[in-house]
Amino acid sequence: MEYLADPATSVIKTSRRDFPGVLSLKLNGGTTVSGTMVVANLVGIQIFVTGGIGGVHYGVQETMDVSADLTELGRTPVTVISSGVKSILDIRKTLEYLETEGVAVATYGTSQEFPAFFTPHSGFKAPYNVTNPTQAAHFIEAHRTMNLQSGILIGVPIPESEGASAGETIQRAIESALLQAKEQNISGKDVTPFILDRVNAITGGASLQANISLIKNNAMVGSQIAYKLSKLIKSKKSQSHAATVTKHSHTEKADVVVIGGSIVDFYARVNSDNFQSNGATYPGGVAQSFGGVGRNLADGLSHLGVNTFFISAIGKDSHRAGFKAYCHHMNLGGVLEMEGHRTATYCAVLQKGGQLLFGIGDMDIHSQITPEYIETFQSVIEGAKMLCIDGNIAPDAMRSALQIAQSKNVPVFFEPTDMYKANKPFQVNVGKFVTITTPNLNELRSMYKFLTGNLDSEHHGSFDDLPLNSLLMECILMCKVVTLHIPTVLVTLGKHGLALCQRHLAGTPNRGIPIKDGSYLTVDLYPVPKSKEPAKIISVSGAGDCLASAVISGFTRGRDLDLGIKQGLVAAQLSLTSHHAVPPSFSQRQIELTEDLIREMNCTRITDPSIQ
Repeated sequence: MEYLADPATSVIKTSRRDFPGVLSLKLNGGTTVSGTMVVANLVGIQIFVTGGIGGVHYGVQETMDVSADLTELGRTPVTVISSGVKSILDIRKTLEYLETEGVAVATYGTSQEFPAFFTPHSGFKAPYNVTNPTQAAHFIEAHRTMNLQSGILIGVPIPESEGASAGETIQRAIESALLQAKEQNISGKDVTPFILDRVNAITGGASLQANISLIKNNAMVGSQIAYKLSKLIKSKKSQSHAATVTKHSHTEKADVVVIGGSIVDFYARVNSDNFQSNGATYPGGVAQSFGGVGRNLADGLSHLGVNTFFISAIGKDSHRAGFKAYCHHMNLGGVLEMEGHRTATYCAVLQKGGQLLFGIGDMDIHSQITPEYIETFQSVIEGAKMLCIDGNIAPDAMRSALQIAQSKNVPVFFEPTDMYKANKPFQVNVGKFVTITTPNLNELRSMYKFLTGNLDSEHHGSFDDLPLNSLLMECILMCKVVTLHIPTVLVTLGKHGLALCQRHLAGTPNRGIPIKDGSYLTVDLYPVPKSKEPAKIISVSGAGDCLASAVISGFTRGRDLDLGIKQGLVAAQLSLTSHHAVPPSFSQRQIELTEDLIREMNCTRITDPSIQ
C-alpha cells in the first residue's frame, strides 16, 4: 500500500480493459471500481466498499464517455457499497444506464434519495431503499439466490455531521474545476483525477476531509452488511442441514429441553507439584471423554431418568461415531450433524489434585445452533417443564430460545459455562427470562461486573483458600444486583459448598437482607457432604454439571429446592472420582443409596455477613 501510494511510483489506472497490458508488461496497477469487481469476483469476495463509482459524463451525446464501472455492474455479481456517483457526473443518466444494465440499486438509511458523493442530495430517487444491515443482507441474498449475473449498487449518503455541510462549497468548486477541464481539453480517464485535485486545492482540503469521512462511514456500513450477510448464509446452510434431524423431533415431548455444547474433552493431568511453562515434558496422564456443559446436563438428566431432549451440533468428522456411541442412552433427535464442520474439542490441563489450570477450546461449530434451527423445535420447548441453556450458544440463538420459553412461562435454567460466557443472558436484553443459574464465584463476579461496570472484589482465581466469611460477604454484595435479573442463584464455592441466594418480593414472609428495589435477599449456605471415606479426586470438571442435573431433576419431579440441592451436592461429590464429566454409573439409585448422608446435611441461613 505504501509503495502504490508513493508519488514516485508509476501506477496505471486499471479497469477491466487494462489487465492484459498491466500484467503482461509487469506494470503497477491501481484498480478502478470495475477492475476491483473483476478481481473480487474471481476470488469469491461478494462485497467491497469504495468512495464513489464512475458514471455517465455530461455531454455524453458528443463524447460517449460512460464509465466502465456501469457496464461491469451489469455483468459481474458483486455488491458495491459507495456514496453514489460523483456530482461531476450526470446522475440522472447514470441511474438510467444502470437500469438498462439490470443493476439492482438501493439507497442505505432513511432516505430513498440517491447520494451525490460529497452531498446526500442529488434530487434523484433510487428504485429501492434499505434501512439497516439486516435489510441490506436480505436484499443481497435474494439477488444471490436468483443467481443473477449482475451486480448491486448500494448508495450510502455521507453523514450530515461529517462533511455533508460543506457540500455547497465543494459543489461550487466542482463546477469551477469542470470549466477548467473543458478549457484545458482534458478528457477520458484523466478528468476525474484532475477535478478531484483541483477541488481539493480550491476548498483548502475540505473536499479531502469529506472524502475521508465518507470512506470511513462506507467501510463501517459495508462491514456491518457483510457480517449480516455471512450470518444469513450460514443460517440457510444450517436449515438445509436440518434435514438430517429426525422428523419426529418437531413433535417430540420432553420434560426438559437442553440447548448447548457437545464437546470432545481431552484431559492432560500433571503428576508433579513442581512444574513450569518452560517447554519441558512432565509426567502425567492424558484421557479422552465427551463433554460440553449442555451435553453433560442432558447426559446427567438421562442417567437420572428424566425425559430429556438435547439440541446441539456436531461435525460429520472422526469424532461423530464415538460421540453417538458414547451418548446412545440420550435423545439426540435435536443434534445437528454438519458436513465440513469440526466437532467442538476442548483440552483441559489439570493439576495433580484435579484442579483446572487452563483449557484450550475449538468451539466454532456452536455458532451453527442458530435462532432458525432452535425455532424448528418451538413446540418441544413450549411443552417442557424446564428449558436449560449453557453459555456456549450464541447470543442471538439464546434470545430466540428465551423468547420461546417466556411465551409459555417455561422456567429457564442457565449454566454459565465459564466467566467469559456468563454474561450472555444480559447481553441479549432478556436476562429476566432466566429463572435459575449456577455460577461459581468467578462467574458471579463476571455477571456483577457486567451489570454494574465495576468489581469491588480484591480476589481473583481460585477461592478454595479464601475465608468463608469473605466469600459470603461477596455473594451478598453481588447477588443483591444479580438476583434483580435472575431471582435464584446457586453459587458454588468449591470446598466450602454452595450458597443459595434468592430474591423475594416486598411483602413476602421470611424477610432477609434488603435490596434497593424494596425486595429481600435470603442466603442459605449448604456445606459439602462429609463422606465417610474421602475418595481420591480425579477431576472436578463435571461436578457442577452433576449438581445441576440433580437440582433440575428434583424440580421436574416436584421436589423442593432444598432436597434438590442436597442431592446435587452428593451427585457432585460422586463425580469427582471419574475422569468422565458424568460417570457412566451415575443414577438416581446411586444418589438414593446416600440417603443417610443427605439427611445429615443442614443448611445455615446467613442474615449477617459478620457471623462466622
